[in-house]
Amino acid sequence: MLAFGDSITNGGGELQWGVALQSWALWVARGLGLPFTTYAVDGAQVGDVLAVQIPAFGQRNAYRDAAYELGCLYIGVNDVRALDWDAARFEERFELALGFLAQRCDRMLTATAPLDMGVPRVGAKMHELNAAVERVAAKLGALVVDLRGFRARNHVMADRVHPTAFGQIAIAERALDVLERDGMQVVVRPSTLVYYEISRRDRLRGDATYAYRSAKEWAKAARMAVFARYRSRRGSTG
Repeated sequence: MLAFGDSITNGGGELQWGVALQSWALWVARGLGLPFTTYAVDGAQVGDVLAVQIPAFGQRNAYRDAAYELGCLYIGVNDVRALDWDAARFEERFELALGFLAQRCDRMLTATAPLDMGVPRVGAKMHELNAAVERVAAKLGALVVDLRGFRARNHVMADRVHPTAFGQIAIAERALDVLERDGMQVVVRPSTLVYYEISRRDRLRGDATYAYRSAKEWAKAARMAVFARYRSRRGSTG
């Protein structure tokens, strides 16, 4: 299994009730019983997949001509949140990246992004992103994991962007459902591979931590909005 993407696919982060945060793609590979190779990088945009991750595949892979049973590409979250978001440009680059996987993989898997994303929320641009992903996937014959409605406090961090440890597992479970319907054999469910106990005190502490971090994210967003308005006024009177 081969994967490209950003921090969501790269994985890594803090424990959640003792469960380590691992990439959804790694959980999928474990669920399918496949060896896993990834070139995902934190903060990546689709241009980075083309300019950095795909070249890294050619430079660092000991088996450059290897064929893969499954290729995964989940990208666009950083693109759509950027000030220079261009839906047409993203779609063009996304097709190139997914096309690279199409040449080397029996199956391709990609995903839409949650609509309830960001602090503040990204808004209508999420529909542009997801429409582009689905058009390219249909054109190239890729499977799509629908994450539009993906949310919940125990699945998404306070920044409303990054999945928690349980969130990564939940994404993997959805991905495995899609792959299983397409004929792939799932040998184990990721949700059965984690063990944890949650006390009432743990829940209260987790709720308090989430509320604190959420408040910090909204305060940061408010400061950035004020700064943006200030710069805009200065520019208009400059």
